[in-house]
Amino acid sequence: MIKITNMTKTFSGQKVLDNLSLDIQRGEVIAIVGASGAGKSTFLRSMNYLEQPDSGSIVIDDFKVDFTTISKEEILILRRKLAMVFQQFNLFERRTALDNVKEGLKIVKKMSDEEATKLAKEELAKVGLSDRQQHYPRHLSGGQKQRVALARALAMKPDVLLLDEPTSALDPELVGEVEKSIADAAKTGQTMVLVSHDMNFVYQVADKVLFLEQGHILEQGTPDELFNHPKEERTKEFFASYTKTYI
Repeated sequence: MIKITNMTKTFSGQKVLDNLSLDIQRGEVIAIVGASGAGKSTFLRSMNYLEQPDSGSIVIDDFKVDFTTISKEEILILRRKLAMVFQQFNLFERRTALDNVKEGLKIVKKMSDEEATKLAKEELAKVGLSDRQQHYPRHLSGGQKQRVALARALAMKPDVLLLDEPTSALDPELVGEVEKSIADAAKTGQTMVLVSHDMNFVYQVADKVLFLEQGHILEQGTPDELFNHPKEERTKEFFASYTKTYI
């Protein structure tokens, strides 16, 4: 069980996250949608302290952090529990796919090279990249790079996987291979928080959808409830535009 309470974040006097609270159950896939500037990516980055929230707290099982008094040690523990996949892959260009996945296992998890290699190979196999282990990022397609990034995150066995627009930097024909890998991870029971503009994918993979507006949750529910039976006028407008344009 993950519980976020009253998370607030302000940039230059503007409140980007407004007392945002959320409960996430184990194995649940939460999708966060909304217009650009609604606070979606800031929320993800604040969860693992890549952005520093002004206030609020997060509880992951018996581990609790108050963001106003968080210590360096607590930040490290928090980041071990939350793995993030970014839009732009963030791979080490001078390391192979295998070494990219091994890095965190050896440095953070203190695994031996043999243990890290075994687990990294397993995770690369799960995302369909067994034949690309020794390739450097420059020799991989965008979709392959993002699947390496996904394998790297999953290898850490996080309590929650955070996905920030994981397909937005990809050519359209490469999106499907990454989304399939994410969906496969969801089927294994991996807890996820996903920010995405791909409404078809959100509808298919999410257990719960949150509609963010000006830093707070305006409406939430199952994909069917939000896509097909939204209650708020703003939510209706948002999903109507996607229905006309994209779905």
